[in-house]
Amino acid sequence: MADKIVLGSGKLYVTTFSNSVPEDATLEVTNNLLGYIQGGATLTYSPTFYEAKDDLGYVCKKMITEEEVVLKSGIMTWNGETLKKLCSTARVTSTTTERTVKIGGAANYDGAKYLIRFVHEDDTDGDIRITIVGSNEAGFEMAFAKDKETVINAEFKALPMDTDGTLVEFREEIKA
Repeated sequence: MADKIVLGSGKLYVTTFSNSVPEDATLEVTNNLLGYIQGGATLTYSPTFYEAKDDLGYVCKKMITEEEVVLKSGIMTWNGETLKKLCSTARVTSTTTERTVKIGGAANYDGAKYLIRFVHEDDTDGDIRITIVGSNEAGFEMAFAKDKETVINAEFKALPMDTDGTLVEFREEIKA
């Protein structure tokens, strides 16, 4: 239906990428929920074009030279394990009473790639699933204020998820 109106936010699931996208039921479980989000999610696709054109404007040829996909979201519920998925140099150690996260040190870069899925649930028009493979390359900021929750904003930059160079998979359920 061309006049579909998408309203609302969704859930953000993250797991280590193992060279294939698992079934929805395997990925979309509580253990893979990065945290409940605030402020929704934004997917940005940015192509870069090269244009060859003669001086008089008679002939022109365009081609895409680069593509970038970024998925942004604010994470409102989080802990030290969440930080590990947002920082490629984070190391987490835990006991039954305490979790410690050490961040930094270029030699600690783990190069981990994550499968990131945003799910917008809509019983009326059908669910939407946006899937990318990548990592958070924007760092993060924690602001602790007396009258506001601490939300960590993540920016996951997409990497190719298959041999076709796919950067984002957008799936929508079609309701009759």
